[in-house]
Amino acid sequence: MKTKIKEFDTIKTIRSKQDDSIFSNFAKKIVTMKKSHIIGIVMILAAIVILTLVAGDMSTYATFKEAALQPDISVKLSGELVKNKEIVYRPEVDANHFSFYVKDSEGTVKKVILRAAKPQDFERSETIILTGKMRGDEFIASDMLMKCPSKYKDEEVFVKARS
Repeated sequence: MKTKIKEFDTIKTIRSKQDDSIFSNFAKKIVTMKKSHIIGIVMILAAIVILTLVAGDMSTYATFKEAALQPDISVKLSGELVKNKEIVYRPEVDANHFSFYVKDSEGTVKKVILRAAKPQDFERSETIILTGKMRGDEFIASDMLMKCPSKYKDEEVFVKARS
């Protein structure tokens, strides 16, 4: 019985030495790696992290109908300014309250409220990209990106609402 215990202890000792040598070989390889390899690995890991974070923002545009089905989730919505409906901005009353109407890709028209000042040349915008949530029958925008026509190139104007 004692010989079996000694054999077992001997096997345990041999295995632990092998494990130590494997670990030490691995540690030696890491220490002796070229700096360029280490920098490359770190850059690849950073790129993976960045792409993972940015992937959440690469979503498709929703419609007013889809936004109404998810009132607690912020969505991106693309639409056109409805120029024949009321555009309200009264800075003397509230400089951070701006409302207007937008027609989405399905043709649905809804009132949009942006808690920010009215951007310059707002009426010239062709396409408006909004980020926000539906609240009842109104879309409460937290961000707005306007794509305006230009003689030479497209101009984009980004407006962020004050929280």
